[in-house]
Amino acid sequence: MLIRKILNHKNMESLIKFVQDEFVTKKDFPEFKAGDTITVYYEIKEGQKTRTQFFRGVVIQKKGTGASQTFTIRKMSGTVGVERIFPINLPALQKIEVNKRGKVRRARIFYFRELTGKKARIKERMHKAK
Repeated sequence: MLIRKILNHKNMESLIKFVQDEFVTKKDFPEFKAGDTITVYYEIKEGQKTRTQFFRGVVIQKKGTGASQTFTIRKMSGTVGVERIFPINLPALQKIEVNKRGKVRRARIFYFRELTGKKARIKERMHKAK
């Protein structure tokens, strides 16, 4: 009974957040959001060999917070749409490049899956002059 009171929902969340902040190593990736076109470089192990592969596409969504954050990228491979979900703290991730900043009005652009041809283009966000 006492343990249940100590490890209630709020304490458990703060405990998980503390462990993630202290022990999970954070990589320094650029800031990106839904609508941006990015290239993700990740390592693939095939037997004894390792090689770097990249996946370039449009960010459809970012989900979660902190170390448990994931992002979904969609690209067209010929006429077939390919989506891939990457955890932000995946050890195999080497680097992320932001190729284009997209201008979208939503945080999750699942409607993008149904669009084809010219409709599937995303306008580029203009950079503010400093």
